[in-house]
Amino acid sequence: MEKFRAFQINEHEHQIIGALKDITISDLNEGDVIIKVTHSTINYKDALAATGKGKILRRYPLIGGIDLAGVVEKSSTADFKKGDAVLVNGCGLSETRDGGYAEYARVNKNSIVLIPDNMNAYQVMQIGTAGYTAALAIHRMEQNGQTPNKGPILVTGATGGVGSIAINMLSSKGYEVVALTGKTDKLDYLKNIGAHQVLMRDDLDYGKRPLEKAVWGGAIDNLGGEALTWLMRTIKYSGNIACIGLAASHKLESTVMPLILRAVNLLGINSVDTPRELRLQVWERIGRDLFPKQLDIIAPNMISFDELPQAFDAFIEGNVTGRMVVKIQ
Repeated sequence: MEKFRAFQINEHEHQIIGALKDITISDLNEGDVIIKVTHSTINYKDALAATGKGKILRRYPLIGGIDLAGVVEKSSTADFKKGDAVLVNGCGLSETRDGGYAEYARVNKNSIVLIPDNMNAYQVMQIGTAGYTAALAIHRMEQNGQTPNKGPILVTGATGGVGSIAINMLSSKGYEVVALTGKTDKLDYLKNIGAHQVLMRDDLDYGKRPLEKAVWGGAIDNLGGEALTWLMRTIKYSGNIACIGLAASHKLESTVMPLILRAVNLLGINSVDTPRELRLQVWERIGRDLFPKQLDIIAPNMISFDELPQAFDAFIEGNVTGRMVVKIQ
């Protein structure tokens, strides 16, 4: 196969450098299936990896991009055939394996998901790892007894990719959703995607008691730190908190009081290492009852492969709302 383009991240004299390069299939990781990549995405994690602002990559050089969608070009397994429309998210992409920022990817069969029949490559990348993580959180919460009649669900980091899609999915399923944000100019956006109420982060009194007034039926938290501590104090009896991110802090300072007096459930959400059976269940639900109905509001932006190297800084600076798709070819 001829040379093709890839955004490769390397380390040189303790500096992280990412650039578009020409490579060949032999430069990629080993794998069962070669995919012609048509679309990828930019997540906050991708921006950290590409700029070196976070320790994401476990080895160098490595191709960035934790998401990809496209068409099977060549397969050495009977599980997939040439022409299959497929996606991969997480599964070590852009951590231990070459990711989706390339015109071709070579991946292991166990990481591949067939694109649901009612969706296309562009739509599944509008959703991407962020939307998959939101769906995984909701799936786990509902497995653990979460229902709309338990009370409102608070979503922190509401204007990010995970937060935005979580709001839209929850609202579509009949939950009352409250969005927590620090962005005063995003009230209309949050209400348009399904938030019933918007709280401003700077207006909150987190309190100091082990238990505060129980307000929320459950929560999806992208922040960690003080916000997560506050959520544990304010969740109603047997409510679930899906812990997804650490945008504010990796720390959690709490007591056991919410756990033993209100039976609060703290659910850890890892979208990278999801067992295959569960991954397939979640993507099946995304194509069915968890399909986000406001994708064109949440993910209206698509950039070309050529624009990718200049796009990461806006994510690091927190200047991006919702999702961004990258058209690879």
